[in-house]
Amino acid sequence: METGGYHQCVGKMGGELSAMDAETTIKFLDLDEDGSVKLEDFVKFVEGGEEEEREKDLKEAFKMYEMEESCCITPKSLKRMLSRLGESKTIDECRIMISHFDLNGDGVLNFDEFKVMML
Repeated sequence: METGGYHQCVGKMGGELSAMDAETTIKFLDLDEDGSVKLEDFVKFVEGGEEEEREKDLKEAFKMYEMEESCCITPKSLKRMLSRLGESKTIDECRIMISHFDLNGDGVLNFDEFKVMML
């Protein structure tokens, strides 16, 4: 869809949009910069928004597990959170759980390692 078509489409749906706003919107959505928005551009835009939302949700979940804003999940903080969720684990069991996703071998999970685990 090009600027003129987008402007007409919004008008047919009862909306009002200036030609300048239509052009700005098309430029924003036109990821391959060919002057029009194709289905692929729109899908990439929507999926990008979903990715941002997913990242935000993961950050919120990570904060629940991290201890005292240390920017990592320790065996102790994992044990504490699992206990809150009704899942009793020992510190050693939590160490083992963390070790499966501890990519740099430091004994804790940073946010990037947590993302790998969750996705």
